Amino acid sequence: MDRGSKVTAFSIAKKDVVTASAFLPRSADEKVSHNLNGQKLGRKGRVTRERILAVTVELLNETADAQISVSAVARRAALGMTSLYNYFSDLTELLLAVFDPVMHEAGEEDGYFRLLTDYWPDDRLDECCREFIESYYAFWVKHSRILHLRNNMADQYDERMMVARVRSAQPTITFLRKQLALDGQPASQFAQYMASVLMTSIERVVTVSTDTVTPAIMEREFGPRHMSVIGPLTRMFILTVRDCRQGGGQG
Repeated sequence: MDRGSKVTAFSIAKKDVVTASAFLPRSADEKVSHNLNGQKLGRKGRVTRERILAVTVELLNETADAQISVSAVARRAALGMTSLYNYFSDLTELLLAVFDPVMHEAGEEDGYFRLLTDYWPDDRLDECCREFIESYYAFWVKHSRILHLRNNMADQYDERMMVARVRSAQPTITFLRKQLALDGQPASQFAQYMASVLMTSIERVVTVSTDTVTPAIMEREFGPRHMSVIGPLTRMFILTVRDCRQGGGQG
């Protein structure tokens, strides 16, 4: 690739960083300045709001099968329901506030999303694919409860959770398109479709394998089996990228 081509590829990559970052949620501090009654949040109000969020995280982390509810959060935070509703209108809004910093972690320097921002050369493709899968899997293990709860609520047609689920995947899909295309070349429509299918497949497999209930049911019904998915997912990832690149991402 000549110097001009490198500049063009770099410019495309920078443009994608801005576009993909727009999908990530802003931090709570950026968004929240008033409570739901329109009153500006002072120090006391911010402390109360942060206590509600901290208690919600505590309850999520205690037991996998514990029911999470607005009333349970209010009791743990020693607040009346009216007080809690000053900050969050319902359980979905509360959980989305907990979810925001989780997705910011994915976009941090050592997060799985950032592993995609540089184009993976063919001679390092196996290594890069495995690093991404391992990082994505570790992210799900670390934040298993909130991520599974988000997906469960989305599957029950909670529209705000459905939107959050889709938006959280968009930055990854944006950069996967570039990995599926040839270096320095624009991603084709096929690469866009393939990136969406690939990300959906990876998320679904990781969702099932990190669930606290599904593996136990599978073992009970079908007998003990090794549930490691890192190797198979990595292999699928490598083969998909290579196939798309060899075909120029045209399908």
